[in-house]
Amino acid sequence: MGRTAESDGGGGAGCAGGLRERPGPGRDVVVIGGGVAGTSCVLHLVRELLDAPGRGGGGGRPGPPRGGRIRSVLLVDPNPPGWGLAFGDRDPLLLCNTAAEINSLLADEPGDFVGHLREQGLEVGPLDCVPRARMAAYCHDRFDRSRARARELGVEVRHVRGAAESVTAGPAGHRVRLADGRELRADEVVVATGVHRPRVPDGFAAFQDHPRYLDSPYPAARIRERLPAGSNVLVLGSHQSAIDAALLLCRDGHRATLTSPSGLLPAVRVSLAAPVRAFPPLERLARLDPADPLLEERVLRCAVESVRLLSRVPLRRQTSRAADPLQRLREEAALVEEGAVWWPGIMVALMDALIALAPSLPPGRMAALQARFAPLTGRYVTAMTSRNARRLLAHAGSGALRLAGSYPAAVAFEDGAWRVERPGAAPERFDYAVNATGFLLPTLCWNHDGTALYLDAPPGAGWAVDRLEADLRVRRGPGAAPERIWVVGVGTHVRVPFANLLGNVVRQAHQVARELAGAEIPV
Repeated sequence: MGRTAESDGGGGAGCAGGLRERPGPGRDVVVIGGGVAGTSCVLHLVRELLDAPGRGGGGGRPGPPRGGRIRSVLLVDPNPPGWGLAFGDRDPLLLCNTAAEINSLLADEPGDFVGHLREQGLEVGPLDCVPRARMAAYCHDRFDRSRARARELGVEVRHVRGAAESVTAGPAGHRVRLADGRELRADEVVVATGVHRPRVPDGFAAFQDHPRYLDSPYPAARIRERLPAGSNVLVLGSHQSAIDAALLLCRDGHRATLTSPSGLLPAVRVSLAAPVRAFPPLERLARLDPADPLLEERVLRCAVESVRLLSRVPLRRQTSRAADPLQRLREEAALVEEGAVWWPGIMVALMDALIALAPSLPPGRMAALQARFAPLTGRYVTAMTSRNARRLLAHAGSGALRLAGSYPAAVAFEDGAWRVERPGAAPERFDYAVNATGFLLPTLCWNHDGTALYLDAPPGAGWAVDRLEADLRVRRGPGAAPERIWVVGVGTHVRVPFANLLGNVVRQAHQVARELAGAEIPV
């Protein structure tokens, strides 16, 4: 039998005792994950409860769902609300890649994040990219405010410090088991966990525990603490995580060499911002035939037509065709600074259109579509800010940063250093290797008999949750009844692409909160 898990309102270590049922009527909701997805769920749920009939709002919605009113909402995460992997790094060099105007936690208040920053005395424009820690502080502030507002309703909102491992379903409710053996009882569970397991780069599977290998550049403090001054570092990757790693290393006096199979750096833009207008060509995506063998070409045509609504300048003149990655970076940064780049204006609208299209596609078709556009996605959807582009170019100009022409064919650790062999190049030696290839998407798995849902691979045989319906509820298999377990955020990648797009995450959180707070929940 597990122990009950509790914490104080501020997310302290809390106390533990024997597992016990809470007396009295009401439903207990557990939200697993304290990042953007989990925090947004809590915010929307409290707002829905405040707006319920009898609270002055209501909007004519039905009363509390079967099982009674919500009496508690527990947010489970080992870190304070907001301060997880995505935004919880206090290093000011690490910026959000999205504009402040699209970073709101509230689906119906897009300006909430900008308003929060201005409340803090910061002069921030809607298109500005702020340090990620600002987003973490915003999440934490809004969680604290929601907790106080919930108290007015007699609803307990608390942060439980711990890492959830599994959810066991039963007729008397669910048990959320934490890594330390404690358990939480829940009537409903929302899984809102993000990424946490780094990818394993080619050639380095045998070195995951090597003291001269860092499995990710986060938190930034690890680089400062573990690397001696002036280290020569091989950075594995060339996309957003690798850009972060290069900026951190070069700032702190190290030399960085970036390498990846593609050798491509992301394109350059000011920021990922809200759509600047409506795009009828993208609205046509929802009417495309999912079985059309030319679907990929039609999607691409809709995207190109949308860019043309912003400018008649051909796309080939909005990007660089230079073969050398640094020259391409230099030319694309200049284009952004000249105001000669319009394609970024469609990106959020394009991702939203593909998110809406995905559920209508037969199994495997969206994966094929994503594979077809992977090179474009890698460069343009995850484009870097022009500010970071200039920083990279400055480090390259100083000799602190370079890009390898090819990916290592052989790697060994010999005589106190990494020995790296690349095609067409002499062997090189590096003091440290930093993996910056990104993170694996989370996969929910049932255990062998379907009695427990694991947030990672379960012990022994089991099967993965590979599909979610529109209600975002977990099922044990096709045609099975939905469990009282919802998924929000990155975990919905089995249903939609770009599952980590913040606007998509917030919409999902709002949807789930409305169902939990004000509607009958089918069983």
